[in-house]
Amino acid sequence: MLILGLDTASDAVGAAVLEVGTDRVLGRAVHLGPAAHGEQLAPLVAAALAQAGCEPADLGAIGVGRGPGPYTGLRVGLVHAEVLGWVLGIPVHGVVTPDAIAAQAVAAGLAGPFLVVTDARRREVHWASYADGGQRVDGPHVGPPTDVPHRDTPALGAGAARYPDAFPDHREPLHPDPAWVARLAAAQLRAGASPEVAPLYLRRPDAVAATTRKRVTPA
Repeated sequence: MLILGLDTASDAVGAAVLEVGTDRVLGRAVHLGPAAHGEQLAPLVAAALAQAGCEPADLGAIGVGRGPGPYTGLRVGLVHAEVLGWVLGIPVHGVVTPDAIAAQAVAAGLAGPFLVVTDARRREVHWASYADGGQRVDGPHVGPPTDVPHRDTPALGAGAARYPDAFPDHREPLHPDPAWVARLAAAQLRAGASPEVAPLYLRRPDAVAATTRKRVTPA
């Protein structure tokens, strides 16, 4: 089975196609840069599918990062995944984005307790803590870098790299690999987990609807 992995919860927008039986990444496309998630995602999905030599109809499931992340960018990935899943009639499984970063690091050999810290903007970070082996034990949360506990442990993610004084042992990976989003979605499928795509915003969006009417004529 082929699974498409997507993530738009950070400055890295990415898509990857994973062949579950062999655990081979058949296609991957990533764009690193602030904003422009809406413009970047569809071409990246098309590029990943082209590398894999497959069509959307060949997919058996979709995995999508559900954050935490900035409101607008996160919505782009979730809506894209849900619409594509509905059109194709395949399940969409949400993955907590820091879990994908953690799994990637553990697979690369990271041991012991560690943090995943991503950039939440407004001089804040999203963070979660993990035990040896990559099991999340706390979070995700949002707050100032200096409020994060256990900051002396290894800290992965772009948020940790942005605030090196708060996270002296900051390490890669900085951004989620969409292939690991697909792998964690595959694990959910194998476990028979129900699809869960509720976004993890953790705070209100920057733009809010006006609560009073604005006059357009002179008083």
